[in-house]
Amino acid sequence: MKPLLFVLAILAALAGGGAWYWHRNSKPPVSFKTAEVKHGELLATISATGTIEPEEVIDVGAQVGGLIDKFGTDADGKQVDYGSNVKEGMVLAHIDERIYAADLDTAKATLDQAKATDQHNVADLSRLQALLDQAKNDWDRAQKIGPSDALSKNDYDMYHANYETAKANLEVGRATVEQSKAAVAIAQSALDRAKANVNYCTIASPVNGIIIDRRVNIGQTVVSSLSAPSLFLIAKDLRKMQLWIAVNEADVGNIHAGQNVTFTVDAFPGETFQGTVNKVRLNATMTQNVVTYTVEVNTDNSSGRLLPYLTANVQFEVKKDENVQLVPNAALRWYPEVQEVAPDVRAKVLAADENPTPAPEAVNPERGKGKGKKGHARAADMDKTGMVWVQDGQWVRPIDVNVGPTDGTNTEITSADLKDGMQVIVGEVHADEANAQTTNPFAPQMFKRKKGK
Repeated sequence: MKPLLFVLAILAALAGGGAWYWHRNSKPPVSFKTAEVKHGELLATISATGTIEPEEVIDVGAQVGGLIDKFGTDADGKQVDYGSNVKEGMVLAHIDERIYAADLDTAKATLDQAKATDQHNVADLSRLQALLDQAKNDWDRAQKIGPSDALSKNDYDMYHANYETAKANLEVGRATVEQSKAAVAIAQSALDRAKANVNYCTIASPVNGIIIDRRVNIGQTVVSSLSAPSLFLIAKDLRKMQLWIAVNEADVGNIHAGQNVTFTVDAFPGETFQGTVNKVRLNATMTQNVVTYTVEVNTDNSSGRLLPYLTANVQFEVKKDENVQLVPNAALRWYPEVQEVAPDVRAKVLAADENPTPAPEAVNPERGKGKGKKGHARAADMDKTGMVWVQDGQWVRPIDVNVGPTDGTNTEITSADLKDGMQVIVGEVHADEANAQTTNPFAPQMFKRKKGK
């Protein structure tokens, strides 16, 4: 009996090992996830992010330096602050003007002095003109008499010298008058400059608008150097806003003026706003070898709800098709394993796998690899070929389709073999995964076999 029991034990062990090996290497049955083919509307878009900006912003600066000693009042009679409504010419702030007022007084005194000097030089010019006239008369008489007993040679020469000296003195007087007049002009310019500096101490609003940024406080000293310090940022009209959107160079070819745009902001979840492309700026920027262009989008903000500098999630409408055949994007990305393909088309599928095309037409022997391109639609994505799969009993069968644009969820397709209502495969669920989903993970797991055991 012992040899018999020994043989039976060996056979039982072999049978148990074979059963364990078969169970370990067998795959659980698969059930396919499907989605219905249907007609509908497809909106192909380009996604991007941008910032909401006021359409026209005025940066108000100071042309003189000094201490801010007070703020003005806004249209509501309150002190100028963030969000204040201001009118053109309304005082925003005032800089201590005592130093500039002293310079103004000095300039006035200098101008008065220059004018007095000019008047003196003009009067002196008249005296020099009289001396010249007298010297000329004397010289004319001396020339008529000439050197003789009545007029000595020395006197003759003296009259001539006096005449020439008077002429020279007159020219000097005229030059002095021109110099004094220039001094008056210089003093007048200095006075105008001093007056302007005093006026610059009062910072006034150049436009009607709303203050969206106040960058100074009372008691703060502003320093005017090569660039005027910025004190206030005024938006002319917050009822009209712009979106500044960074668009990748691969997508910018599908952006044009007048294009419809929709966008959302985190401040108002679930709400969609409308806009229109104004222009594409040509000054591209490069960041980490990625070239982007700034696109301006105009939007109406009559409600005043959109605030400056909110981040916007933007969708550019590239193509809008109505009543087109749609399948989920997952249907174009899913591939079966070779043994799941119907035998009569398996050879064709394998041949396609050996000669791949840009479209995802080949069956991937390892599910999850070699999947089709995923992303938002562009015009370049139009008119490609693809493949979807339908269930045929225990097998799956391919159907060739022409692939159009996608909205990120569904893709427009055309195929003579694919009809509305048909179910295309978008994924699969193994039996053990289904059991795992329906089993309470917190319930006691009695005699549960671990993987690999």
